[in-house]
Amino acid sequence: MKLISIREIVEGLDLEVIFMPEGREAHVQNADLIRPGLQLAGYFDMFSYERIQVIGKTESNYISTLSGGIKINRLNKIFAYPIPAVIVGNGMEVDPTMVYCAKKHGRALLRSPERTTKLIRDLGIFIEDKLAPEKTIHGVLMEVYGVGVLIRGQSGIGKSETALELIKKGHRLIADDAVIMRMIDNSIECTSPPLTRHLLEIRGVGIIDIKYMYGVGSVKIKQKLGLILDLEEWDQKQIYDRLGFDSEYENIFGVDIPKSRIPVRIGRNTSMIVEVAAMNLRQKLLGYSIEEEYNKRFMDNINSGNM
Repeated sequence: MKLISIREIVEGLDLEVIFMPEGREAHVQNADLIRPGLQLAGYFDMFSYERIQVIGKTESNYISTLSGGIKINRLNKIFAYPIPAVIVGNGMEVDPTMVYCAKKHGRALLRSPERTTKLIRDLGIFIEDKLAPEKTIHGVLMEVYGVGVLIRGQSGIGKSETALELIKKGHRLIADDAVIMRMIDNSIECTSPPLTRHLLEIRGVGIIDIKYMYGVGSVKIKQKLGLILDLEEWDQKQIYDRLGFDSEYENIFGVDIPKSRIPVRIGRNTSMIVEVAAMNLRQKLLGYSIEEEYNKRFMDNINSGNM
């Protein structure tokens, strides 16, 4: 199970450290957060203490209304749990009792100038991104007509050459050779390792910098995966799909991604086929079904006596 430390969150979101215990590194394992309003009121049943606690204006105002003994009791009880951290939003003043309890129990106490709603959103996005399931695969990822297309195939099949043709046509490169995949919000987000970002390897030429050669409009940092195309050498003995009615999918992190096999041979314009495949997927996503249209025409021909 992946974990992220509180120090990483502090650095990533530029949070102010009110107190950070030495020698004790707290971690979180999911992006769920909690505003401990019920706990401040004294209700601790089913307290999600494993989550980061966020203090907004409502909680802060309520704390200020508590009498000395009750305030110490409630805050002391919250900080006694092994909470990863407490973050105070809106740049508000931190109650001295809160600082005392944080030091007493060795819990991280932080502050952010952001509004509470934005703070919670930014925290969730940052933590989710860091904890997302991740793997690296071999291939080329392009954005073609807004669709993230992963082009795969054995070495030398022409993946990079196809990508270069697509770039010249105005489409964008995300990754060549190594594609990093992450599960974000029930979709697969792809990017490139920093070392090879914007670079494309062409056999006989070498490594070229696409951003430098074709401009910033020819590259992109990340893209959601929408389609997988497997390039393979044309085999006369193979039976290839000629109608496209039978959909094939590949499951990645629990998400089914449409997949097609593209036979490659001399004289076949592979980049144009990739463009058509991307546009065809967009049509399907917009509700158009060529299968239904074809069947309708077929039945119309039968009913009219033309067949």
